[in-house]
Amino acid sequence: MRKAAALALSGILAAAPALAEDNWKPVEEIKFYAIAGKTGPELYESIGERGPKIGGGKTRVIAHTSYVLTWDRQFDRSNNACTILSATPKLKITYTLPKPAQKLTSPVKEHWETFYEGIRRHELVHGDHAKDMTREIVRRTVGLSVPDDPKCQKIRKVLIKEITDMVDMQRAQGRAFDRVEMGNGGNVHQLILALVNGG
Repeated sequence: MRKAAALALSGILAAAPALAEDNWKPVEEIKFYAIAGKTGPELYESIGERGPKIGGGKTRVIAHTSYVLTWDRQFDRSNNACTILSATPKLKITYTLPKPAQKLTSPVKEHWETFYEGIRRHELVHGDHAKDMTREIVRRTVGLSVPDDPKCQKIRKVLIKEITDMVDMQRAQGRAFDRVEMGNGGNVHQLILALVNGG
């Protein structure tokens, strides 16, 4: 139980549709990892043994959200400057979630379904953070212009800084969200207690 209680939930909002002004759509997928057990405590212990690893493989978590973000940009190199005309993101979000390897019976089945749905919704918030970050990168970078940069080399340094700043903000947002959810009385904390104590 000590091992299970030390579990953290990581991320990287119910899934929101793309905003009207977006000319892109994220690709989202769920990957499951199998857990064993017939009771709430057994299932949670199995999560502690089999959950995805983060932090260089040092910590196992209940679930995890990761993303890959690449870009298709168009540049204008006229007037000896480099200007970003458009930036179309390709965002792929992967949610890794636990799934019992065998069928559960009542009341554990119902307790598990409540737990799983709460964890799934938590991870969707992390997914929305990634979508919001991507929109903000588009907003900040389209129209960006650097003079005396006909080969568009200087602008790449500016782009790297903008994107790094936004990624850092997104990660801080995710950590703050997890602290609230995992804290004493938080939503995920309550889900864990209900699963372990309910069956």
